[in-house]
Amino acid sequence: MSENIQGKVVIITGASSGIGEATAKLLASKGAKVVLGARRSEKLNAIVEDIVKAGGEAVAQVLDVVNPADNEAIVALAKEKFGKVDVIFLNAGLMPASNVSALKTDEWDQMVDVNIKGVLNGVAAVMPTFTEQKSGHVIATSSVAGLKAYPSNGVYCGTKWFVRSFMEVLRMEAAIEGTNIRTATIYPAAINTELLDTISDAATAEAYKEMYDTYGISPGRIADIVAFSLSLPADTTVNEFTVGPANQPW
Repeated sequence: MSENIQGKVVIITGASSGIGEATAKLLASKGAKVVLGARRSEKLNAIVEDIVKAGGEAVAQVLDVVNPADNEAIVALAKEKFGKVDVIFLNAGLMPASNVSALKTDEWDQMVDVNIKGVLNGVAAVMPTFTEQKSGHVIATSSVAGLKAYPSNGVYCGTKWFVRSFMEVLRMEAAIEGTNIRTATIYPAAINTELLDTISDAATAEAYKEMYDTYGISPGRIADIVAFSLSLPADTTVNEFTVGPANQPW
């Protein structure tokens, strides 16, 4: 069903590495036109160059998902370069895990800003377009921490539970309003990305490194899920995907 991906214009946040990079390259190889946003311009430009060399279509722009204007600008870029927007993949996220008693309140604020407000800003930026055209696909990266509680992840779990609830309400409201906006929420377990780099608590970082070294799988596995979601006919949605290593008990 990759013909359903051909020609789609897909905005990807958190696109400079990991799941975002893998998804951009896979979708471009299937004929999508990808619009990449993240904070690191050099990495974004290198990914665009790789995609173009491989015969794909891609553009990039520096994006801080916490800034509403940046989100609006990347939607404008997609329309300017490719004439439309079909999909937004809200993939940016942080996981500076630590026990609540450590009181790393600055990190709590960062997680709320990126993991919650970043999703809201992306949806707010694209919603007028999707509503007007009566079509669109919103995909978001939550986490298995959005399905169950994990020690050292009190705030992170909370942000990812928010994504779960918000995306489900978005799906329901779109169906009620007849806007044909589809949603998909992805709950990854141990995926080898840069997510662990944000953990400042030494003991927690070491424990997570050991777990990911044991179980972690390629971010390409999540890219495959995004591609599958986009390949479905317009009258069908799979709104939740829980994905992880086959040998990890989660």
